[in-house]
Amino acid sequence: MKLSEFRDHLSGLKEIAFELPSGQLVPEHFHVTEVGKISKHFIDCGGTLRNEEKISFQLWEENDYNHRLHPEKLVKIIDLAKDKLALPDAEIEVEYQGESINKFALDFDGKNFLLVNTQTTCLAKDQCGIQEQKPKVKLSELQNSYCTPESGCC
Repeated sequence: MKLSEFRDHLSGLKEIAFELPSGQLVPEHFHVTEVGKISKHFIDCGGTLRNEEKISFQLWEENDYNHRLHPEKLVKIIDLAKDKLALPDAEIEVEYQGESINKFALDFDGKNFLLVNTQTTCLAKDQCGIQEQKPKVKLSELQNSYCTPESGCC
């Protein structure tokens, strides 16, 4: 989800809720402790130079049960960050503490912001000799006009 989409969703909410991939909600007393811009300039394993920009949100919870982050307050934080950091309208990456710091993509189901698991991948599969996975096909769905039971080919 891009920053503009996130901000648009906030405007229609009375409260903010983040849902982990397990279905469990991040405790409602969380804070967004960081809104930032991450620039990654790198070379992939195939030798291609790449640039990537993302928006980073860091969620944090502590034993401060008396404060809740309301949508209008987060909109103000985002607007300040956009102004001071020149944030692009890029994809959001959310950091949240699990056994280690987890990084999630973000989606929205109309009520909750969904923290979506991310995975690593090779960006140069064609140059590394990694073949794309062949699609799995059910034999029952194959229609082969040149080989039928009565054709004698099998």
